[in-house]
Amino acid sequence: MKSKVQIGKQGEYLALNFLKKKGYQILETNWRFRNKEIDIIALHHNKIVFIEVKSRKNTMFGRPEDAVNKKKQKHLIEAAEAYVIHKELDFEPRFDVITIVNQTQIRHLPNAFYPEINQ
Repeated sequence: MKSKVQIGKQGEYLALNFLKKKGYQILETNWRFRNKEIDIIALHHNKIVFIEVKSRKNTMFGRPEDAVNKKKQKHLIEAAEAYVIHKELDFEPRFDVITIVNQTQIRHLPNAFYPEINQ
């Protein structure tokens, strides 16, 4: 039986291939800022896309995208802001979620959430 870490790594691999086939230019994987991590950072249609990948064996305990709660969103936004400043980028940002269930069902949720002002 695969561990959660193995399932997560396999999911990120599947998500990368999925995005490449859709024409995304991958800039970074597993980019870290302090204790926060962005799974995938890519360029697509002149937007910088910050992508969270959630993989599950099944949906018995809920949908994978439900794990991207407000706290997780806040961490992603903070890391994304740091990335944009660090790289001195001037692209419109977008936050996507890719969910993978049983390593076969891939779902891409573009604009999965929007940064809130004054978080």
